[in-house]
Amino acid sequence: MDTFIKAMLLLLVVYFCYQILQPFLLPIVWGAIIAIALMPLVKGLMKRFSLSQGKGSMLVTLVALAALLIPTVWFSGAVFSTTQEVATSVTEGTLVIPHPEASVAEIPVVGEPLHKAWSLSATNLESALETYAPQVKAFVSSGLSAVGSLGGSVVQFIISILISGVVMSNAGRCKAMANKVVSRLLGDKGEEYVGLSIATVRSVVQGVIGVAVIQAVLAGLGMGVAGVPATGLWMLAVLILAIIQLPPILVLGPVMAYLFAVETTTVAVLFTVWGILVSASDAVLKPMLMGRGVDIPMLVILLGALGGMMMSGIIGLFVGAVVLGLGYKLLMTWLEQADSTEQEVTQAALPVAATF
Repeated sequence: MDTFIKAMLLLLVVYFCYQILQPFLLPIVWGAIIAIALMPLVKGLMKRFSLSQGKGSMLVTLVALAALLIPTVWFSGAVFSTTQEVATSVTEGTLVIPHPEASVAEIPVVGEPLHKAWSLSATNLESALETYAPQVKAFVSSGLSAVGSLGGSVVQFIISILISGVVMSNAGRCKAMANKVVSRLLGDKGEEYVGLSIATVRSVVQGVIGVAVIQAVLAGLGMGVAGVPATGLWMLAVLILAIIQLPPILVLGPVMAYLFAVETTTVAVLFTVWGILVSASDAVLKPMLMGRGVDIPMLVILLGALGGMMMSGIIGLFVGAVVLGLGYKLLMTWLEQADSTEQEVTQAALPVAATF
């Protein structure tokens, strides 16, 4: 009974600790991931400019916050001003929509309805808004929901970046604590598994986030040269698709169709070739960036990232890769131990066999 009471009290303490920390668990996990990804940059600044770890961490944290907030403010301002201008133009009847080219109707599946809706909008916008009122309402509702979700995500990432700054400034103590906890659970190989987890997170950052950023920048460069309006929004869409492991061609395809409708054939063809190359670039970039510095096959890390994302969203990219990587390492350790045991048994049996 005494043991039961102690166990129940311990469970209650753990339960209430979880309930208190539960709203902060996701920002804490993201903070740890960001800290792991940015820590090499902190060490580089410390070595190059003779900064203390605290100052280096603060500088990197401020740069990360600026990299998040500046595009967010620019994007919010652009969306607000564009929405206000469109609403004013619609109200005053001054909005001019160009007529679509005949080639739009030749697009497979969506060509004819798209050409019909576009032509009606260019000819009689009020009639088009009345005809497609349910679709317009659903689109506006989805847009507002997406903006609200984006705002919540930005706040969450601000908290996560601040947490990462604290983790980076106390990296030694945080790693020592992780080593103690994992060693307590897994024995002598605890420190090895902590190092493996850190290397796997950095590998996923390079192979998934890094490739997504490269593809978004390359896509934005092509759209900027081709004169595509709202290039920043298209870049953001490419970035999101690339992070969730969907091909950027899903975004670049409609842009290609738009250019064929409004630009010269030369511009449209050149951008189409560029868009296909950008969309296919991950097949070259991922093997180069993912798995570097990690004693785990790239396929295991990629499957862990994809499976984790399907199970738990974006955070699963990292958690899934780490868990599957650790599982692979445990499996290899178990197999190696089985092989060594078989060898020891064989060697022990040789002298006995020789006596006969």
